[in-house]
Amino acid sequence: MQEEVKVSWVFDVISPFAYLAFPQLSRLPAHASVGFVPVLFAGLLQHFGQLGPAEIPSKRRFTYRFVLWRARQLGLPMRMPPAHPFREGRDVADPAVIAALAGELGVADVQAAVDDNTVKQHLRDNTAWASARGVFGVPTLVIGKELFWGHDAFDMALEYLRHPDAFRDPDMQAADTLPIGATRKR
Repeated sequence: MQEEVKVSWVFDVISPFAYLAFPQLSRLPAHASVGFVPVLFAGLLQHFGQLGPAEIPSKRRFTYRFVLWRARQLGLPMRMPPAHPFREGRDVADPAVIAALAGELGVADVQAAVDDNTVKQHLRDNTAWASARGVFGVPTLVIGKELFWGHDAFDMALEYLRHPDAFRDPDMQAADTLPIGATRKR
C-alpha cells in the first residue's frame, strides 16, 4: 500500500479550464488525498503582473473557442455565458440568476452570503498561499513542491504520482536551472 500523498487542487470557478479539469480528479489514485483550494485568479494574475486570457482580444477568442471544442471532445456540456465570468452559460450579474444559483446551492440569504467577509478573506488567504508557492494559473495541482498547471497537465501529474523519481532525472533537474533567455521591460 502506498503512502498517502496530499494533492491541492487550486482553482477559480471563473476558469473554464477548471470546469474541464474537475471531472479528471476522479482519476487520481487512491493514495492521493485531494484538498480543494479556491482562489481569485485575478489575484494570481496581479501578483505575477500578467494579463488574463479574457483581457487580450485574440487570446480571448482562441480560449473561448478552444474550451468549447475541448468540452465537446471530452463529452462535457458547455455553453458560453452572455458575458465573462462563466457559470453554466448564465449571466452572474443578473439578480435572478444569482437567486437561482443560491437556491441550487442551498443558500438561504443571498445578501448575507455575498457580504460575508470571512468567505472573502478565505479566498484572499488561499490566493496568498497559492502565489507563495508559485501557482501562476488555474487550475493547478500542487503535489509537494511540484506544480501541474492546466487541465492538460493532468496526465503529467498522474505520472508524477506513480513515478516521482522519473521527474528527478538529469533532464528534469536541468530544467530547474536553465537561465532566463531574455527579459522585457515593463
